[in-house]
Amino acid sequence: MISQKSIQEVLDTAKVEDVVQDYVSLKRRGSNLIGLCPFHSEKTPSFSVSPSKNIYKCFGCGEGGGAVQFLMAHDHMSFPDAIRQLAKRYGIELDETKPSVEQIQEQQRQDSLFIVNQFALDYYQDQLFNTDRGKSVGLSYFKNRGFTEETIRKFGLGYAPPGKDVFVQEALKKGYDKELLRELGLMSKYDSDFFRDRVIFTIRNLSGKVIAFAGRIMQKDAKAPKYINSPETEIYHKSDVLYGAHFAKAPIRKADECILVEGYTDVISLHQAGIENVVASSGTSLTQGQIRLIKRNTQNIKILYDGDAAGIKAALRGLDLVLEQDMNVKVVLLPEGEDPDSYLQSVGPKAFKEYIDQQARDFILFKTELLLDDAEHDPIKRSEHIQDIMASVARIPDPVKRSVYVRELSRLTEMDEQVITNGINKILGQQLRQRQREQERQKMRKAREQQQEAPFPTTGDEPARAPVTEEPPTTESASSKDVYQEKEVIRILIESGSEWYIEEEQQSVASFILANIEDVLDDFQHETYQAIAREYLERLTAKEPTNTQYWLNHPKYAKLATDLISFPHDYSENWEKRWDVFLNQKDPEQNYRKDSEMAVKRLKMKKIKRKMEEVRTLIKDLSVKNDEAVLDYMQLFQHLKQMHDDIAGEFGSVVL
Repeated sequence: MISQKSIQEVLDTAKVEDVVQDYVSLKRRGSNLIGLCPFHSEKTPSFSVSPSKNIYKCFGCGEGGGAVQFLMAHDHMSFPDAIRQLAKRYGIELDETKPSVEQIQEQQRQDSLFIVNQFALDYYQDQLFNTDRGKSVGLSYFKNRGFTEETIRKFGLGYAPPGKDVFVQEALKKGYDKELLRELGLMSKYDSDFFRDRVIFTIRNLSGKVIAFAGRIMQKDAKAPKYINSPETEIYHKSDVLYGAHFAKAPIRKADECILVEGYTDVISLHQAGIENVVASSGTSLTQGQIRLIKRNTQNIKILYDGDAAGIKAALRGLDLVLEQDMNVKVVLLPEGEDPDSYLQSVGPKAFKEYIDQQARDFILFKTELLLDDAEHDPIKRSEHIQDIMASVARIPDPVKRSVYVRELSRLTEMDEQVITNGINKILGQQLRQRQREQERQKMRKAREQQQEAPFPTTGDEPARAPVTEEPPTTESASSKDVYQEKEVIRILIESGSEWYIEEEQQSVASFILANIEDVLDDFQHETYQAIAREYLERLTAKEPTNTQYWLNHPKYAKLATDLISFPHDYSENWEKRWDVFLNQKDPEQNYRKDSEMAVKRLKMKKIKRKMEEVRTLIKDLSVKNDEAVLDYMQLFQHLKQMHDDIAGEFGSVVL
């Protein structure tokens, strides 16, 4: 178990922008950073990171929190694992008590798949470097490809020896579970090694953890497939993985471009040559999951193809998905008979980079010329190809970009622009109707599932997610509630409660607010806001430190705290820099003293007004009965009204 002191040290040290930018390409907008949300597909950035508040927030899907919550949500980590990863990142030594046997078993079960894969990697690398056959077959193969030992170790290259169950026996000897070995595809259903006499390529997730392997056969005349891959598992979904992405994400953001190749060795060769913004689709057409991975870091993608025309035509069909994401796609055709690895070895890194920069061509124009050349003088084939090209253009969401392509298509195909425009509009209409039908089907499917779904208790095995706090239902109408004023008070407590209200008197914003609302705390309409205020009051009384990070990492209120202090718009510095327009008060985030005073007054004014309505109703009921107590209530009403008017006067409000 990690000590609370260590946890707090990590929370105080971790910067959310450091963590998020490992996964998302961020651009500065005012005091915040924005990018495309990694938790849902979007074309316009709605994902915001606030370095000053140390939080992230997506105003599209609602995800939000701090550095810990980001790792929990994105990498499906538990809270302790997220703390450990951040501690490792910032060089913080954690104070951990020795866990119990049960806790060890539970942790091992959670990490078991990664642990077994790491063992397999260590085993394959040991075979590569420390056995005669590994060195003569595997290591010589990699060195003949020009890979240095540093590169071999960095990318986790290895060698699986021949023999029926050499690896399996070693794994069982070390105490690894048979079922886990089978689940990861390291052991076949017949208890034999899955990878035999093959060089091994290690596949990692974005965090660098080993999730799968690929094995290349060494026998030239073998009838077995050249490459075999680990099966899909709980931690490995091939359609969501790009080989080399762990090493390439930062270089991609720096270059603002992703180079896409086909094979493992292409990635490794280019990376070793200093071209590090490169990933591989591992021989498959790009999937939506892989495209989202690239788009998190850049809008620009450059795809390298060898000279095989048939292979290029097949690959081009999958690129319409990239166009749908409004990405800029360029294609580079390598000289005939060359792949990225071989051409790099042939001409060297400098000439290779110059070639791919000079030969990069726009995808739509490249596809148009390729298909028109293929059609030659066949009018039917030409018509089919033009329809195919128009369908690709129709995928582009930006109408301005589409219109530019229409003009280019008109020039290349010698067709009237209006004819092409009409054809694209027809396709767009068909796509719209198809999407509408699909949305209706999804709504009906969801409605059926909700009707059939019965509540089941959770097992505790679900991936850890950032806590979600919903507003409790209430029988009162929204207009009759004082929720807005209560919400504003709680927002200030969470965001600025630990700041000094009067520094000379050592009075914090929280102590000022809570002292002034304690008499109306029982009248809070929102149960969650009331609970937060009471918890803050208890901690204040006990002199326990309670800052913003406490609430952002609260097991129950973390999500709500993030939502309360996140805003889609910020005060722009351009008012002062460009137009000499200055605020007549402190910056919005530094104006907590005035905000505190105003929030308390508005809340008390609202509570007094509510109490006046209750007294007014009592007076009306008692008047019907001629009750003598009516006079006392009338005096109380006048007293409340005077309090209300006094506060209103401080606002400069007109009281009717």
